[in-house]
Amino acid sequence: MENNYSFFEFFAGGGMARAGLGEQWQCLFANDMDTIKASTYIKNWGPGHFDGRDIREVKTADLKGIGDLAWASFPCQDLSVAGNGLGIGGSSCEEFTRSGALWPFLDLIDELRQESKQPPLLVLENVVGLLTLEQGRDFAAICSRLGEMKYRYGAVIIDTKIFLPQSRPRVFIIAIRNDIEVPHRLSCGMATELWHTPTLLRAYKSLPRNLHDDWIWWNLGEAPVLKKNALEDLIQLDGVEWHTPEETQRLINMMTPLHLARLEEAKTAESTTYGSLYLRMRRQDGTNKQRAEVTFSSILGCLRTPRGGASRPRIIAAGKGQVRTRLLSVQEAAALMGLAETYKLPEIYQHAFKVIGDGVAIPPVRFLADRILEPLIITAREQIAAASSERKFIALA
Repeated sequence: MENNYSFFEFFAGGGMARAGLGEQWQCLFANDMDTIKASTYIKNWGPGHFDGRDIREVKTADLKGIGDLAWASFPCQDLSVAGNGLGIGGSSCEEFTRSGALWPFLDLIDELRQESKQPPLLVLENVVGLLTLEQGRDFAAICSRLGEMKYRYGAVIIDTKIFLPQSRPRVFIIAIRNDIEVPHRLSCGMATELWHTPTLLRAYKSLPRNLHDDWIWWNLGEAPVLKKNALEDLIQLDGVEWHTPEETQRLINMMTPLHLARLEEAKTAESTTYGSLYLRMRRQDGTNKQRAEVTFSSILGCLRTPRGGASRPRIIAAGKGQVRTRLLSVQEAAALMGLAETYKLPEIYQHAFKVIGDGVAIPPVRFLADRILEPLIITAREQIAAASSERKFIALA
């Protein structure tokens, strides 16, 4: 299929944003300095346009061509619930947090602007904690910087559970050059309940008043409906290794009465129910204690990068008087992200989950491209071409 759109993919990981955008999109440049993610990217997409350096080492001369879009799924470790809460720091800081790698990316885009090569469209993707950390100051700093770079901007929250049986809410900040007029059908003039959650509304209200002037309430339209039994269709029944009865009992012994009651109800049911089991550190009697927590739902919890083994996602099956547990398989995790069966993941379990847990799910990216990004690019091209023709006409006159 002939490519119709072009983009730069920063903090590319295994190229999951690229997978979501699809075959009509040509990647001009991709960057990630993590060796495991870099090798995964190259296995799937080839080495030709990949750059494995620190973002601070990338220069505008390294970005060939003029992309329609620059996508940045910048590091979330300092923004997420599971992280350390360091935030993104300041753009002038000499010592960056991991999530603060966003600043050199934005500086690079600003340098492209000064060279008249800036992409008309930017997408910044991260965990929803970006909106609330530091009482919203990090989010406000990003909006302020985008305004300085001559972009208008807005944000939407898209949860993967709309498309797949995984709860994975993410914030997508979509920015468009401020000299491009946004079609009315792509903005709604006000917040909508589906895409602009209470958390986002609070973050918007906390912005300094002058930042509201550049805000756009993006209109994504109606959401798709997740089909019934999506989780059961995804669970592997064959070729997977279940825990020994002793290991399952060890996990059960780590549950609080609330979770034990939840398990007992599922266990006594006449049919088997699948759910998720996670190990969490919880405060009890003044000390931290590791607990096993279960949820029996048609939607599994958010996949995360395993660190120290404690956050590895587990499947629990209960019913007909029996309980079984096991680790979520790599194939199941890939399916929960919408990855194609042909996508090549690392053979080592921990490495595969690092790529998956830090990645962006495929269906939300494709949905965003279809509803907002591609229509915006078509509009931007038309307006840029018209402005260029007008300048030529004036010059000739």
